[in-house]
Amino acid sequence: MQWTDQAIVLGMRRLGDSSAVLELMTAKRGRHLGVVRGARSRRLAPMLQPGNRVEATWRARLDEQLGLFTIEPLTMRAAKLIERPLSLFALQVLAGHLGLLAERESHPELHGAVDSALDSFAESPGPSALAIAGFVARFELAFLNESGFGLDLSRCAVTGTTEGLVFVSPRTGRAVSGPAAAGYEDRLLPLPRLLFGQHGANDDRRAIDEAFRLTGHFLDRHIYQPRALAEPSARRELLTWIGRELAGSEPRPGLNGG
Repeated sequence: MQWTDQAIVLGMRRLGDSSAVLELMTAKRGRHLGVVRGARSRRLAPMLQPGNRVEATWRARLDEQLGLFTIEPLTMRAAKLIERPLSLFALQVLAGHLGLLAERESHPELHGAVDSALDSFAESPGPSALAIAGFVARFELAFLNESGFGLDLSRCAVTGTTEGLVFVSPRTGRAVSGPAAAGYEDRLLPLPRLLFGQHGANDDRRAIDEAFRLTGHFLDRHIYQPRALAEPSARRELLTWIGRELAGSEPRPGLNGG
C-alpha cells in the first residue's frame, strides 16, 4: 500500500531513540498517523513542527497497519507562526480540534480552510486579532458540522422565518428570531454576527465573546464532555491574547490582506 498527499503537521510523539509517530491532516485522506524514522535528526526535526505544510508518502504492507511516512517540506511556516502568541495559540486550537477527528476520514474543506489560514497567520504583520478570532470561531462551527453536530442558523426554529434571527437555542442549536424569543431571551444564546463576517463599530470584544460562547457551548456538549475532556487551555489563552491585541495593538489586515 502506498500513497502521496499534501498535509499539515499536527504533532508527533517519540517512538524509541530516534523515530516518532507523526500526526498529519492530509488533503485527501483526513487525519493520518505514521512512523517517521530519524524524526529527531537535524534534517527532519525542523520540517516536522506543527503548522508546516509537507508532502507525505505513506507506505505499509496492509492498509490497517500504522505504516511509515517519508516527508518532504513544502512550506516551512512553523517558525513564523510561533513568533506571535496569537497565531501560536490559534494554531494549537486548530490542530487540537483536527486531532479529535476520526482517523482516515476525509475532510477536504477543513483541511483547505486551515491550510490557507495558516499561510495568512504566518505573514508579516499578519491578520488582525478580529480576523483570526472570526476564522477560528467559524472553523469551530464547521468542525461541529463535520463531526455530525451542525447548527441550523439559517431560519427560525419557531416560525421558519429567515429574517430577524438574533438568538440560538442552547438545546437544539437552531436559530430563533427576536419576536419568537420574547420572554425567553435569558434562556437563549446570542446569535453572533461575527460568524457571518458582520459586527457593529467598536464592538469587537463583544462580537468575539458571543461567537466563542456559542461554539464553546456546543463543543463542550458534543465534543469535550463525551470524551471526558476539558476545554483546551490553548483556547483560553487564545481569547486572552485576542483581548490584549484588541486593547493595544496597531491595526492589522484581515485574513486576505483587506
